[in-house]
Amino acid sequence: MGTNNQHTHNFTQQFEFSGKAKTWSLIAILIGVAAIAYGFLLDPAEYHSERTFANLLLMGYYFTCVCAAGAFFLALQLVTQSAWSAGLIRIPQAFAKVLPIASVILLVICAAGLFSHNLYHHWNLEGITEVGNEHYDAAIAKKAGFLNAPFFLIRLVFFLTIYSIFALVLTRFSDREDLVGGLANYKKSFKISAIFLVIFGFTTPIWAFDTIMSLEAHWFSTMFGWYNFAAMFISGLCAITVTVILLKKAGYMSWVNHNHIHDLGKFVFAFSIFWTYIWFSQFLLIWYANMPEETVYFFKRWEPEYKLWFWLNIVINFLAPVLILMTRDAKRRTNTLLAVCILLLCGHWLDYYLMIMPGTVESNRQFGITELGIFIGFVGLFSFLMMTQLAKKPLAAKNHPFLEESLHHSI
Repeated sequence: MGTNNQHTHNFTQQFEFSGKAKTWSLIAILIGVAAIAYGFLLDPAEYHSERTFANLLLMGYYFTCVCAAGAFFLALQLVTQSAWSAGLIRIPQAFAKVLPIASVILLVICAAGLFSHNLYHHWNLEGITEVGNEHYDAAIAKKAGFLNAPFFLIRLVFFLTIYSIFALVLTRFSDREDLVGGLANYKKSFKISAIFLVIFGFTTPIWAFDTIMSLEAHWFSTMFGWYNFAAMFISGLCAITVTVILLKKAGYMSWVNHNHIHDLGKFVFAFSIFWTYIWFSQFLLIWYANMPEETVYFFKRWEPEYKLWFWLNIVINFLAPVLILMTRDAKRRTNTLLAVCILLLCGHWLDYYLMIMPGTVESNRQFGITELGIFIGFVGLFSFLMMTQLAKKPLAAKNHPFLEESLHHSI
């Protein structure tokens, strides 16, 4: 593998988005649309909106997180001047290019949830901050300067707009690098990435606090932002790994070898451990303190409807990667790594499910057509948009300054 050189690979090769890939992604989107319609029209009227809106928020947030993770991965590789990833950088770039669309979808869901259904009813209920009103809540009134609908939406628009702008700028510099070569665009990408990572690092916890933690506004955890960041980055890594492996199986990206796959596997393994560390730290501190205002969060998740999912979450997202990906050989077996990454993508859907559902769905707590259908629909939407972007450019960044080094990557 280490003796490959640029003359043995076709760096003008482009992915053709057609055939079964396009058909199945469109079918998945239709399934999602049908599930949303079922949730709003056919599910019992007293339940349909809260459960359907909660599932839309879940998948809108998950969709945006995976795309944002692609932009973060791209910026991280640039700032660390990593050579190993130069040959597969088109994949996270495709994720980053979809981020603006994902951001708009999430904004629409959050705005609709605020004003047409009141998804954030724990703090956005009429009269909740007015002394004497039947809905008055002293704890929420103290947070009203931060938790109010206009400021909430302003923050959300600001964060997602900034992330999207940086994502598009980074991909545009790469496109220019393909055309003119040299180091000028790479150096600009390095500077932009450094700025982006600082902004992203400081604002993603607030984004998580707003979008997810405020669903249960009486409870808070200072670890929640990093818990969400860990889930986001693992999900993005798994999606990148799945895409790379499937492209390899389809005959693309001959310059990506087992050593690159191994590195992706190490990232997935390492950040699964990091996610578990944050999960356990948050759980242990709240359990040990045993304060009612803290333990109520986990009490809800130990109710009969969620207790099985609660423990399955830790089994999938911690034990599966630890037991399956521990060895070096396991990370180099593409089928094994592919299966684990798909399992983890489902596992972190379950993770988001447990973050969102207990605090938003007051009744009709069940798992069924709405959950599965909306999940399938967003998977299809992401696949369609991402592969559409992927097909627009050659699969190799031919003028990347570290491409030659990536070809000789060996561990």
